[in-house]
Amino acid sequence: MTLGAPAVAKEENNRVPLLPEKEQDTRAYGHNDANLLGAVLNVSTTIVGAGIMALPATMKILGLVLGISLLVVVGFLAYFSIEFLLRFSRASNANSYAGVMADAFGWPGRIVLQICIIVKTFGILIIYMIIIGDVVSGTSSNGVHHTGLLEEWFGICWWTGRTAAMFLTTVLILVPLVSFRHVDNLKFTSALSVSLAVVFVVITAGITIAKMFRGEIYMPRLLPDVIDQAAFWKLFTVVPVMVTAYICHYNVHPIHNELAKPSDMKTVVQASLVLCSTIYIMTSFFGYLLFGEETMSDVLANFDKDLGVPYSALLNDIVRISYAVHLMLVFPVVHFALRLNVDGLVFPSASPLVLDSRRFTGITAGLISIVFLGATFIPSIWDAFQVTGATVAVCIGFIFPGVIVLRDTHGISTKKDRGLALIMVTVAAICSFVAISSDIYDFSKS
Repeated sequence: MTLGAPAVAKEENNRVPLLPEKEQDTRAYGHNDANLLGAVLNVSTTIVGAGIMALPATMKILGLVLGISLLVVVGFLAYFSIEFLLRFSRASNANSYAGVMADAFGWPGRIVLQICIIVKTFGILIIYMIIIGDVVSGTSSNGVHHTGLLEEWFGICWWTGRTAAMFLTTVLILVPLVSFRHVDNLKFTSALSVSLAVVFVVITAGITIAKMFRGEIYMPRLLPDVIDQAAFWKLFTVVPVMVTAYICHYNVHPIHNELAKPSDMKTVVQASLVLCSTIYIMTSFFGYLLFGEETMSDVLANFDKDLGVPYSALLNDIVRISYAVHLMLVFPVVHFALRLNVDGLVFPSASPLVLDSRRFTGITAGLISIVFLGATFIPSIWDAFQVTGATVAVCIGFIFPGVIVLRDTHGISTKKDRGLALIMVTVAAICSFVAISSDIYDFSKS
């Protein structure tokens, strides 16, 4: 018997579940040929974004020993939380993070997660835009203006100003990049973005080592300097930065769904976390060592003065250009997750977004416009990191995976899993509460 058009359409709809899975299910459309290397690059690009620029400043507060130790611990917790998600995805036959939450807590769990991902990805994209603005047009801190590349090269005019430069970057670079419909299409830009992050690390390390041999690097702080109660509570303000640096959970399922061999995803996550942790530790160590107590919340802003080495001006420009381009290439990977979750929240019963050009274009244009406006009015990446890191990032990365394990609707978690999940949820909740309280206290005193 030959199937008619309605029957074929009905069969196709049965293959493509609605949200929370539908926007992630690219296998129904034959886009499942991504290889392991491409997946590693896309996960790594999701992880290594703006967080790397704020990490040297956390070393200034925590000291190198405690700071690097905390980076390693958070990296391990991130791995276990992702492993929990993948395991419960298989048990619930869910193709998205939202699907796992819906399986454990119903539609309220799905909606809460999607709102958190939207807030988180909005925040991180605004941070990217702020840093790009800092690099190309300069920034001011404590009454000191740090010159941007365009100001340095062409002087002060209307198109070298912060707003104009960010607008041109958005229209000419970011809009074309966010127009790709599959995350695997971004593997080449992800490869370039990771390479540029490595360039930043290599140059920073090279300058630091050269100055160490000349005796120009002073002994860094190894432990935090807790001189009073205010200094103690300030330690907790860096926790959101650490947490934000490792959040990639919202892109794990889209990347997993496009793999030719889904079983490779565990290897992908392990390789990505090792690579990113190495980059983070080296950046934190050499960045803080190089600038010491003058390290700014956005360490890129430190690269606008004489570094005390030959070709200092050229190295400054290479560092700033490479990382600005890196963020431009990371932007579409994070935007991909934002767009999917906005679509899933606003149009939960619609056809997959990849098939609807009008909806795809409208959501993409609206989101990137809001990100641009947000970056225009938020002056500091530290403020953005603290807000997103202390709230939704903690939930996405640690609290939600932990409570999914504790809920255990399929009876697959072990005693060890439940113990680790309980520790994860408790520590994350306490750190989040203390960080938010500290921020409120600092704000009330200012």
